Amino acid sequence: MSPVVIAVLGVVVLVALLALAVITRYKVAGPSQAFIVTGRRGKSSTDPATGRVSMDTSGQKVVVGGGVFVVPFVQQKFTLDLSSRHIPVAVRGAVTLRGVKANLDGVAIVKVGGTEDSIRAAAQRFLQQQGGIVGFTQEVLSGALRSIVGRMSVEDIIRDRAAFAGQVAEEAEASLSGQGLVLDAFQIQDITTEGSYLEDLGRPEAARAKQEADIAEAVARRAAEQARLKAEEEIAIAQRTFYLKQAEIKAETDEAAARAAAAGPLAQAAREQD
Repeated sequence: MSPVVIAVLGVVVLVALLALAVITRYKVAGPSQAFIVTGRRGKSSTDPATGRVSMDTSGQKVVVGGGVFVVPFVQQKFTLDLSSRHIPVAVRGAVTLRGVKANLDGVAIVKVGGTEDSIRAAAQRFLQQQGGIVGFTQEVLSGALRSIVGRMSVEDIIRDRAAFAGQVAEEAEASLSGQGLVLDAFQIQDITTEGSYLEDLGRPEAARAKQEADIAEAVARRAAEQARLKAEEEIAIAQRTFYLKQAEIKAETDEAAARAAAAGPLAQAAREQD
């Protein structure tokens, strides 16, 4: 085999290896994924107070919705899930403004923020343990729930759950955003209290509703009875009119019969006189 052929084959093999390396090391992020590529040096900064030199996170490359070539042996790629997470939140024995212990159940929808700063912050905290997002969110929202519940009465919470949930979300926002998380929604699903507080709270309303129902039922019965009596009265009047009419017709008939009966002998007597 001639040296030229060997050289050509070597070039072909080298190009094939380079193409294979490019294909295998070029990564494309999915619609709900973020790539964090490490390996570059970040910018150094010196603390003027201590003189300590530290590196920032600018050496990390964040890729969202695109592709990136990961240099072999030099760079490393990590994947962070950006999809929303439905997280149940439960608090037991939270003390309200009036000292009533309340139990609350809710659900939060949380995700990693879409900005590079949010992704870097979330990656520093949760990249190796992304399941920790659930526990961290539950802790933050539970603390916010207890804090807000302590400023409100049970009646206020029940009266406007949406406003209450909004206050809880506002209370938790700073803690969540500091770790690169975004609270898309938070909703209170159930509220109960220890003891019979809620039952006692509803008794006056239940009694008022029962009283109104009893009054409405009595009014309806009275109206029905009045309608029945009115109908019977009209029937009696109609019957009386009928009987009177019958008596009048009979009297007229009897009178006509009497006149006819008397007319016969009178006619006979007149003929005999003639």
